Amino acid sequence: MSPTTPVRKAVVAVMAATAVLTAVAAPAVAAPRPASVGHPDSARLGYQKAVAERVLKGVFERGDTEIVDRFVRPDYIQHNPFAPDGAETLKGLATSVHAQFPDAVYGIKRVLSEGDLVLVHSNVVLTPGDRGQAVFDIFRFQGGKIAEHWDVGQTVPESSVNGNDMFSTVSWPRTTEPGPGFLTGYNKKLVTAAFDQLLVKKDLSAIDRYWGREYHQHNPGIADGVAGVKSGLGAYFAAFPELKVEPKRIIAEGDLVAVHSHYIPAPGERGQAIVDLFRIRAGKIVEHWDVIQDVPANAANDNGMF
Repeated sequence: MSPTTPVRKAVVAVMAATAVLTAVAAPAVAAPRPASVGHPDSARLGYQKAVAERVLKGVFERGDTEIVDRFVRPDYIQHNPFAPDGAETLKGLATSVHAQFPDAVYGIKRVLSEGDLVLVHSNVVLTPGDRGQAVFDIFRFQGGKIAEHWDVGQTVPESSVNGNDMFSTVSWPRTTEPGPGFLTGYNKKLVTAAFDQLLVKKDLSAIDRYWGREYHQHNPGIADGVAGVKSGLGAYFAAFPELKVEPKRIIAEGDLVAVHSHYIPAPGERGQAIVDLFRIRAGKIVEHWDVIQDVPANAANDNGMF
């Protein structure tokens, strides 16, 4: 979906609002998602994810402004270019968007957490029957409340060249939950190295080294499998020889690793905000999801998208 449309602006604002609220050590929270087994901070990570889900759905689907009062820091920092800073702004956005789209659904697909960050991958549908948007929200927790929010959103297309939708899990095991927490450190290092070689240095041989023979693609414009990613990225690099990719933050849990980056096709261009999410099994990347949004010329805050 074009990030310049009024609907996108409203949705983004709401996401920001919801984001803000997620991170509190509040009592009476919904039952946590299972945390990664073997992680020393598994209880805290599980709590952060449970709160994030509860707040996103409460604010976006029900227009619950009380949750903002409970869980958002007054000095909340917003990176969504269509939403100003501050908790009061978020409350107003939540109310107005819920009034305009009372049947909106924030369909959360997967959630991972590392340190003070939570990443949520969702299908946001404003009107029943629409394909909606693929969205990644990133929330930073501070002092038991949400302190900062980034997001990236893209319209879900009618079709995909690889036959996969933008949300399902195809690789085995077919679960949306992150794998064991003891794998987090290893997998984060693997994806960091693979991303640097392939996308920062534009070295296609990284695919032979880090990608598994079973590889499932969810970017709707790239064919499935290792051959598909080689061909797709090879053409992309050829079309944009001055491409610069700047990773901003990497969030990992178990077998899932997300990279939030600024892709700049040529000097002087604003580029795109992109989140790439990778799944790793037995030391190889076996699945990939992403969301891409153009960086707009103007923003409602002075924080930038990164």
